[in-house]
Amino acid sequence: MALVMGLSTTVVSAQPDSAFIKKIYNEALSNGKSYANLDYLCNKIGGRLSGSPQAQQAVEWAFKAMKESGADTVYLQECMVPHGVRGAKEVGKVICADPKDNRELPIAALGGSIATPAEGITANVIEVIGLKGLETLGKEKIKGKIVFFNEPMDPTFIETFNAYGKAVEQRWAGPSEAVKYGAIGVVTRSCTLTQDDYPHTGSMSYKDSLNRIPACCVSTNGANWLSAELKKDKDLKFFLKMNCAKLPDEKSYNVVGEIRGSEKKNEFIVVGGHLDSWDTGKGANDDGAGVVQSIEVIRIFKALGIQPKCTIRAVAFMNEENGGRGGKKYAELAKKNNEKHIAAIESDAGGFTPRGFSSDVTPAVKAKLKSWRPLFEPYGVYDFDRDGSGSDISPLKEQQVPCMELRPDSQRYFVYHHTAIDVFENVNKRELELGDAAMASLIWMIAKYGL
Repeated sequence: MALVMGLSTTVVSAQPDSAFIKKIYNEALSNGKSYANLDYLCNKIGGRLSGSPQAQQAVEWAFKAMKESGADTVYLQECMVPHGVRGAKEVGKVICADPKDNRELPIAALGGSIATPAEGITANVIEVIGLKGLETLGKEKIKGKIVFFNEPMDPTFIETFNAYGKAVEQRWAGPSEAVKYGAIGVVTRSCTLTQDDYPHTGSMSYKDSLNRIPACCVSTNGANWLSAELKKDKDLKFFLKMNCAKLPDEKSYNVVGEIRGSEKKNEFIVVGGHLDSWDTGKGANDDGAGVVQSIEVIRIFKALGIQPKCTIRAVAFMNEENGGRGGKKYAELAKKNNEKHIAAIESDAGGFTPRGFSSDVTPAVKAKLKSWRPLFEPYGVYDFDRDGSGSDISPLKEQQVPCMELRPDSQRYFVYHHTAIDVFENVNKRELELGDAAMASLIWMIAKYGL
């Protein structure tokens, strides 16, 4: 017999909540499918930059996976997305006074960057610490040079997303700010606390009123070496050649799977992750993990015979990395269709051990979420205090939807983020499944008691 859940405080289950949450965890850890799904997504399809053939393959795979999870309905939401291509491998080389000392550094084009001329560009390189460093040096010292942004992530932040949020400003806005001072190119230190040889790509932006200059990221080891060499020789030159291109927008899709509510079919709890990823790796932690966890919520509910009165909807969003158009389309359609969203939950912080849920909600809702903490603490999920939610669901906030995000342990996320080593082998099966269970449990509680 199905377990029917309402949206009131009436407990219709014969078992206390803690006992049923234990059932959810047992199902996720004993019979979980998320790890096998992630294996297929990463190793059979690979990196999934929006607009690419791999992104379309991922859409087709997600549709099938949601069907197999037991979703009552699976359908697509069409959206137009950017289509960028990397082209031939980028080259970034430091030109020293003695040619035998020349050194090629590990670089990657930033998402949205223009290419260099076919022959590349060569210019003196000047080190700048963050965006404020541009003003300190001034146009006279920067004009005609390649700016090397070298502000590191602050290691004193315990929550590494806070360190990322500060350091990423130079990647996002650096090219447009540097061109104001006459720069002809930008090299940006990768956003990671790890010292390695993997460049961490990511989006950057141009201002339409300004000239556009090519921009790349360099690995932290490469950045450290370049900084040390510039202290010895301020006249170092940098050769940069990139072959990236922006093609016309492509038609793509969000993939949506639902367990239809038994009574309130037009009231929704949505859970999701983003299907697209950068092309440098396989998009395992960012955000294949979030996609397979969201699909697993559907499977767990079906496996345990949970029949909610409202509709549970899992969404694999498209184009989070370089445009967010899938999330915007979802919110647009929700408004157009007059859908009532009880809550939205996103997983986009990696497949690591879950520690809690952040939220953008009213004080009353925050207090209710925190009152459930004792049910989650036996599973190491204790942090319900932080504010914040995922980018794909953020457009729903304009419709006053309570938005939340799964918060795993953050210490390893920026080791892999936007790199060639964001691969399936760097996701732990048990940690991933603990995240599946945490999300399914929170959704079960929201569906039962409301917010």
